[in-house]
Amino acid sequence: MISAGSFVVLFVIAGVIVVFRVLLSGTALLYLLKKWRRSIEDWCHVYQFYKVPEYNESFQENQLYRKVSTYVSSLASIEDSDFANLLSGKKSNDIVLHLDSNQTVHDTFLGARVSWKNEAKSEGNNCRTFVLQIRKKDKRRILRPYLQHIHSVSDDIEQRRKEVKLYINTETEHHNNGRWRSVPFTHPSTLETVAMDSDLKNKVKSDLESFLKSKQYYHRLGRVWKRSYLLYGPSGTGKSSFVAAMAKFLCYDVYDVDLSKVSDDSDLKMLLLRTASRSVIVVEDLDRFFTEKLTAVSLSGVLNFMDGIFSCCGEERVMVFTMNSKEHTDSAILRPGRIDVHIYFPLCDFSAFKTLANSYLGLKDHKLFPQVEEIFQNGATLSPAEIGEIMIVNRSSPSRALKSVMTALQTNGDGKGQGKIGRRLTESGSGRSSDEPGESGGVICRESVHTVREFWKLYGLLKMKTGKKAASFDLGSGKKQG
Repeated sequence: MISAGSFVVLFVIAGVIVVFRVLLSGTALLYLLKKWRRSIEDWCHVYQFYKVPEYNESFQENQLYRKVSTYVSSLASIEDSDFANLLSGKKSNDIVLHLDSNQTVHDTFLGARVSWKNEAKSEGNNCRTFVLQIRKKDKRRILRPYLQHIHSVSDDIEQRRKEVKLYINTETEHHNNGRWRSVPFTHPSTLETVAMDSDLKNKVKSDLESFLKSKQYYHRLGRVWKRSYLLYGPSGTGKSSFVAAMAKFLCYDVYDVDLSKVSDDSDLKMLLLRTASRSVIVVEDLDRFFTEKLTAVSLSGVLNFMDGIFSCCGEERVMVFTMNSKEHTDSAILRPGRIDVHIYFPLCDFSAFKTLANSYLGLKDHKLFPQVEEIFQNGATLSPAEIGEIMIVNRSSPSRALKSVMTALQTNGDGKGQGKIGRRLTESGSGRSSDEPGESGGVICRESVHTVREFWKLYGLLKMKTGKKAASFDLGSGKKQG
């Protein structure tokens, strides 16, 4: 016969066992099993250790230490360590994890498990050190490929984190800076915000991603690792913004070549030699320089700049040339090998309009969209820059912005008067502000102030014009569609 006290004790023990089993179920049980398995593996295997000190014997910085530190900080498993430091990166929104002293993080490579320990400074050892632990049976198979992997990954991470710069050539040398002057490149454009056909945008993005991974492929072909693009179309269609978006996507510096400040062909070659790898080299309005004879550089000099022997002095470059039209451009410039990809930038269509409405006004849909689409289908069009300007002016009222776009399309929508809308907006301001019934105050456009009434009065003065649909081109193709 079990006494009441004994029954209570047994009941409590049974309860504890049930709770213990629940705690061990699922993730908790898996965690303990993994920990026991690793302990057994560590006891059974013999390891090789490699130290990566912060400084070498001459007290110079060990570049490998910096790369290992960058690589280890990128490992997802660092979040499982007992202590990690949260630090702000070079860019405002970046947060970087750094392994704390005497903490260990694990990694896998080619099926082998390795670990890194961050050893702190100690007496007699005045530098930090990373210690790599590898099983002896794996070291011959993975050590060198693993170190190459660390180099590659850390270089990519540092490239994405670096501050992108814009370089501009000058006519004369400036002390130790040479002919190139640089400023931080803070253009906000991205591939997502560019008003472009989504399929074409995806093709360009895939082309750039493929280029970044093609070093060995280009070398196997015996070709220089570079890519060239021609962006052409009317002014205000987003060519310059697209160049900025490419540079942001690649995290490449931009070298903007002003041909009017280049004295001759040899001078152009020297400028090219002083550009760095991993850069976007841009020549804007190339057709205008030749038709208006604004440069002393010859056609032969430009061709050598594009694919001559001097263009091979540096790799991982993207060369971009922009034109308003390629109809009267010498065919030697456009041939394959000099230009890899042709991209046409047309005037705005309804698809591009929706992208602009989303970016400028935060509208994915609106009751006025069907009316706007009908106007586009009737052949009216403007440049994305002109439509964007109207949206900026009326950003406080999306409905008013759409109505203003519709009016502009109906009155000046054949694209022949490109740039007129923006100039008229800035030239017609009186500097006064007043309230329009039902709307909020004055409308600010660049440095001039316009009331809503003045804005509508302005568009009432524009003449009616008929519109024509712009032809479109596929990526890398010269064939017109539609």
